Amino acid sequence: MTPTVPLKPVTIVTGASRGIGAAIAARAAKAGHAVVVNYSADSEGALSVADGINNDGGTAVAVHADVSDPAAVKDLFNRAESLGRIAAVVNNAGITGNLIGPLVDVPAATVQRVLDVNVAGLAYMCQEAVRRLSTARGGHGGSIINISSTATKAGSPGTWVHYAASKGAVDVLTVGLAAEVAQQGIRVNAVAPGSTNTGLHAAAGMPDRVERLNPTIPMGRGAEPDEVAAAVMWLMSEDAGYITGAILPVSGGR
Repeated sequence: MTPTVPLKPVTIVTGASRGIGAAIAARAAKAGHAVVVNYSADSEGALSVADGINNDGGTAVAVHADVSDPAAVKDLFNRAESLGRIAAVVNNAGITGNLIGPLVDVPAATVQRVLDVNVAGLAYMCQEAVRRLSTARGGHGGSIINISSTATKAGSPGTWVHYAASKGAVDVLTVGLAAEVAQQGIRVNAVAPGSTNTGLHAAAGMPDRVERLNPTIPMGRGAEPDEVAAAVMWLMSEDAGYITGAILPVSGGR
């Protein structure tokens, strides 16, 4: 008889077509996970990330889903379960509205969309993760990692107050949910990146923003996406088995 090859644990990474999400997907694959590379708009980027993992001998699939749509979130999890048992969910999808400026000038539609994706979307993902992972509901347990931001410290005045506020909600949700499911086999933590070299700033019209912030960072530079991904993978690992409800800054000391 041919021996049965055990299925890989499955990790869902939202917003994984580029930047931090892509780096997390790559790290998870190297750790032996099958990866669901979620995207909302950038299909080309997501397919490139998944192809890169598969070409390196890993297992990945790109799956479209707008996390602000609960039905799409459910379909995303169904697709993930077709690969095997879900072990981790990384809620990385987040938007700024692609603008920089004072809150008074942010269009109402932009504020609403940012909250829909960054807060409601993350809540929908966490709800579905608990339904699938909770030992009280027949699951095997697992890890939820939410991507927050050190923007919550000062509130990003003059740039992204609406975004910072949404990430403040992420922190509160992380702490509250962690306590709720601590005895259901699920650990819930967050990673809060500081200034990071991704396309987020350029998309908002300020491609040099990270460089301009470097003098305010004790380490003198912005983070690389892979450095944030390393923190995510540690929180996901057994080495962090007694850690839940934590918000880990990856900020160079800022």
